[in-house]
Amino acid sequence: MGRAERAARRAAASGSGPTRDAPARNPGATGAFALFGEALLVGILVTAAGLLVVTLPAALAAGIRHLRRFVRGDGSPLEAFWRDLLRALPTGLIVGVAAAAIAGILALDIALAGSGALPGGGAIAAAGWLVAGLAGGALLLACASWDPDAGWSGALRAIPGAVSADPAGAIYHVVAAAFVGLAAWMLIPLTIPALGCAALAAVAVPARARSGRQKTSVDRHPH
Repeated sequence: MGRAERAARRAAASGSGPTRDAPARNPGATGAFALFGEALLVGILVTAAGLLVVTLPAALAAGIRHLRRFVRGDGSPLEAFWRDLLRALPTGLIVGVAAAAIAGILALDIALAGSGALPGGGAIAAAGWLVAGLAGGALLLACASWDPDAGWSGALRAIPGAVSADPAGAIYHVVAAAFVGLAAWMLIPLTIPALGCAALAAVAVPARARSGRQKTSVDRHPH
């Protein structure tokens, strides 16, 4: 690549010269450090809004929507996060109570299995951790699907369709949820960046699937 070519690429990237390619579909994701910083900010916001635990689903849904706006280059003011949080809270509290109850039951089951009080405790504990990971992934999928129009009922109904449409993406959501749990178990403050990374994963995984489908379509129907 010659000097003129490199200069043209730098000018196009900085905006000081004519663009050489079509506009990026997700302009907010082109700056890695800015995106990482925004993910950390979302982790702080979600942690602060989810301190009561039962408010965590609503906080995570609002954080995911905030990151999605940022990645797309739409306006992403903090006021929009708080508006989404207030709209997600009323029914989201019911989801939060149910999630907290399931988490409590699973934690008790795993603790009893690890104490040796139950026969086959190792297998029971392993099954408990597996169910916890799947439940966490399902909750993250629901939070990613939430919007003010469909509400939480629509978000929960969308989970089976999302899993069948992109099984690998569903596994990624489970891994992201397990990462949050592992971070909280290792050191509580690590929950903050872990929640931000989980929100970012919830934004990036569907985008990965759409990009793959569009690429396949182009390959099948070349111009």
